[in-house]
Amino acid sequence: MSDTNSSDNGIAITDNSAVILHFDLTLEDGTAADSTRVHDKPAKMVMGDGSLTPNFEDCLRGLKKGDKKAFTLAPEDAFGQPNPDNIYHVDKSKFSADMELQEGTIMGFSQPDGSELPGIIRSVAGHSVTVDFNHPLAGQTVVFNVEIIEVK
Repeated sequence: MSDTNSSDNGIAITDNSAVILHFDLTLEDGTAADSTRVHDKPAKMVMGDGSLTPNFEDCLRGLKKGDKKAFTLAPEDAFGQPNPDNIYHVDKSKFSADMELQEGTIMGFSQPDGSELPGIIRSVAGHSVTVDFNHPLAGQTVVFNVEIIEVK
């Protein structure tokens, strides 16, 4: 019996592959952190373009269309360790008066170039608001469950 699908799923992920995949990202304790399945929008990435850590790329290398794999990444191989230089103390007057500032709230902060950078409110004390611009998953060991949709 011949396998008729072997020709369209035979390309393995290599250094310059364009990859479309679904992923479910959880913390070590099983807490869901992110998933492309929520809105059914697979992620698109190009191996070797610098957007992924080398260890993450190593975990994908060799996979083919239809493959599923789970792998655990240490903070250094995922979102890095928190950087104390990314924590700022902002005067409460910089926020609009009707804005509710609560610990754990993630909000966008306008950058000089017009882009927005997400920051997490860590504390509010008097007139000082502590904002953390580290990635929300910095310092976390994460588990990726990937399903390869397409490899070019």
